[in-house]
Amino acid sequence: MTAKHSRRRLGFRPHIWLQRHAQVALSSLGRLARLPFSTLMTSSVIGIALALPMGLHLLLSNLQQVTGGWETGATISLFLKQAVSDQQAGELADSLRQHQRIESVELISKASALKEFRRLSGFGEALQALDSNPLPALLVIQPKIAFSTPESAEALVKELERLAEADIVQLDLQWVRRLQAITRIAQRGVLVLASLLGLAVLLIIGNTIRLEIQHRHAEIEITKLIGATNAFIRRPFLYTGFWYGLFGGIIAWLMVASSIGLLSGPIANLASLYQSGFGLNSLEPGTALILLSGSAGLGLCGSWLAVSRHLSAIQPS
Repeated sequence: MTAKHSRRRLGFRPHIWLQRHAQVALSSLGRLARLPFSTLMTSSVIGIALALPMGLHLLLSNLQQVTGGWETGATISLFLKQAVSDQQAGELADSLRQHQRIESVELISKASALKEFRRLSGFGEALQALDSNPLPALLVIQPKIAFSTPESAEALVKELERLAEADIVQLDLQWVRRLQAITRIAQRGVLVLASLLGLAVLLIIGNTIRLEIQHRHAEIEITKLIGATNAFIRRPFLYTGFWYGLFGGIIAWLMVASSIGLLSGPIANLASLYQSGFGLNSLEPGTALILLSGSAGLGLCGSWLAVSRHLSAIQPS
C-alpha cells in the first residue's frame, strides 16, 4: 500500500493539517506574549548576537563600495627620456591611445610638469635659476578595466618599457594587493564571527527550550499517558524556537537600521568635505529577508536539538 493510499485511509486532510499547525503556532505565540519581559530579554540577546556580524558585513560592503574604484584605478606613469620633445610625446600619446589594452592617456608636457612642481614643492625661486627644464614629459596611462588586474598591468608595463622613448615606467600595485588581502581577511573574519555567534544563538535557544521542557515536565508526562506522539509534543516547542529566532532577527534588523541612521548624517558631512557623494547603504530587502529567515531557521534548529535530546528522557511513570 502506497503512502498516498495510507494517508487517505487514515483520513489525512491537508487543510486540517495546516489548521492544526496554525493553531499550535498561534498558541505558542500567545504563550510568549503572556511573558513579555522574558520574551523580550531572550529575543534581545539573540538580536544583539545577530546584529554584530550583520553590521560588520554591511560596513564591509560600504567599504568595498568606496574602494571598488581604487582596485581598478591603478595607473601607469611613463616618464619619457629627456631628449624627447613635447611634440614627440604628443605623437606617442596619440599612438598609445589606439592600444587595445589602454583606456586613456594623459600627456603632461615638460612645461606643465615644471609648473606643477614649482607650485607644490615651494622651490619656485630656486627653479628660476635653472638654465633649462630638468623635468621630462610624462604620460599617465589608464588601462582598460578588463586589463586592470595586477598581472595584466604588469604585462603592459613590460611592453611600455621596450619603447624607445621610455625612460622609467612606474606601476605601484603593492597597495592594491594589500587592500585585496585586507578585504579577504575581513570577509573571513566576518564569516568566522557569524558562525560563532550563530552557534551562540543555537545554544541560547536550546537552553531556553530546555528550561521550557523542564517547566512543562508534568504536562508532557500526562500528554504521553493519553497517547500523544513525540511529534505532537515537539510541535509547540519548535514553534516557540521559531518565534524566538524571528523576533531576534527583527530586533537585529532594527539595531542595524538605527545604527545606519545615526551614522549616515555625519558620514555624509565628512564625504562632502572631500567633494564626494558617498553615503551609507542600508539593508537591502533581500539581505533583510536572509537575516529574518536565517534567524528563524536558527530558532528552529536550536529548539529541535533541545527537544530531541530532552523529550525522549521524559517517560510517564
